[in-house]
Order: sequence, then structure tokens, then C-alpha cells
Amino acid sequence: MMRLLESKRTDKKGRSPGGTIFSIILHSLIIFLAVFATARAGSRKAEKVETKVNFVQMKKTEPPPPKKEPPPPPKEAPKPKAEAPKVVDVPQLPKEVPVAPPQGFKVIAPVVNVPTSLPTVDLSKALTNENDFSGKGVAGGSSSGVKGGTGNEGDTGKDAGADHGPYMEFQVEKPVAKIGGDAPEYPSALKADGVEGTVLAQFVVNESGRYESGTLKILNSSNPAFAAAVKDALPRMRFSAAQIGGKKVQQLVQMPFQFHIAH
Repeated sequence: MMRLLESKRTDKKGRSPGGTIFSIILHSLIIFLAVFATARAGSRKAEKVETKVNFVQMKKTEPPPPKKEPPPPPKEAPKPKAEAPKVVDVPQLPKEVPVAPPQGFKVIAPVVNVPTSLPTVDLSKALTNENDFSGKGVAGGSSSGVKGGTGNEGDTGKDAGADHGPYMEFQVEKPVAKIGGDAPEYPSALKADGVEGTVLAQFVVNESGRYESGTLKILNSSNPAFAAAVKDALPRMRFSAAQIGGKKVQQLVQMPFQFHIAH
């Protein structure tokens, strides 16, 4: 029988022991390189991450402090308002109507310069009426005048003038005079504060010696409260009526009222 040469021992799969050892060494080297590469990559990644989070904190620049605003200028004291001048209503005088002279007689004026020659006779003049020198009635009047007339000598009016009132003080023979009634009451608030003042009032006093309602005008007043006191007291006042030729007539009166505190 033939003897065969002994061949190299192999494992069941046909691998030799040398090949197995080589394979182990090769795989170990590959694993080592893989682990080394992984560790290398991890360290680089850690360096990169560490680089990203390593920030340098910069010191913030503080803003400048706010500027203090200058204080507002002091307010000027309000200037006192100039008082507007008070408008005073000037009473309108009644229209002049020709009135008759009073019934009476003429008065011959005394001669101052005695003429040395006869005066020229004017035949165009009316004859002297002896009734004008009767001595009856009002001196300076006329026999053809009207009782209670207020006209002058030579006036041709037929009316005595009593229906054309109210008259002014200079037009009457006897002016209005206060004879009684309540005086205006001093306003308590002004009296407590020691305020004094005056009121100039204009109104009509009728033939009965009473204030004619609705004719009051306040020409001047230092305080409205004083004017109100005068307005309230006027209806209770009593006057003696103005007279012309003995007849009572209406008169326009301007009367001051003073409010003073007795010290």
C-alpha cells in the first residue's frame, strides 16, 4: 500500500493555524485603529464644543446719567384786570313844548337911566293891557296866562306844562325832599367785613310823593349789594312832591345814598 506524504494539519473548515493567528492579529489591529480613531474624533469634538461655549464676557458700557431738566420758571402773578369804565346813562331832557305863562301880573322894572328926550312912539305895538297890572296872581305872569303855567312872558303856549313831566330840579319852584320811610338796610356781609360805599340813584317821584315804579337807574355804585339795598328800600320811602305854581308835579331825582359804619 502506498504511504502518502503528511500534509499540513487543517481544521475542519480547512484553515491552517497560521492563517487563524494572522486573522486574529489583523482583526485586533483593525479594532485598535477603529477605537483610536473614535477616541481621536471624540477629543476633537470635545475641543470644538469647548471652543463654542468659551465666551468672553465684555463689559457693558453704562449709559450716561439722564440730564436733569432745569426747574420751570416761576409763574408770574396774574395782572389785575383793568376795570372797564362804567357807562352812565345821561337822562334825556323832555322835549321843549311851548307852555303858557303863569296867570298873574307884570312888574314894571325901575328906571335906571332917565331919558332926557321923549322916546319915539311905535304905533305898530299893541296897546298896554291894564289887566296885566292888576296885582293879582303870580308876579311876572300875564292876565292871559294859565293858572300853574311855567312859561315865560310872551310865550304863546296854552298848556300849563303839568302834563309834560317829569321835570328836572331846576325847572320846578319847590323840588322834591325826603320826609320819611325806611333807609336802605346795610348789607350784613359787607358790614361784617367793614366795607363802605356809595350809590348814586336816579328815579322819578310822582305827585303823591312816592317813588314811581320802574324808573330807577343806578348811575354809580361801589358794590352791587349796596345798589340792591337801595332798590329794595325805595318803595317804602316818602317824599314831598315837587311843585310848580302851587301844583304838585313829577320830578326826576338824582339822589346819593351813603353806607358808612359808625366808629
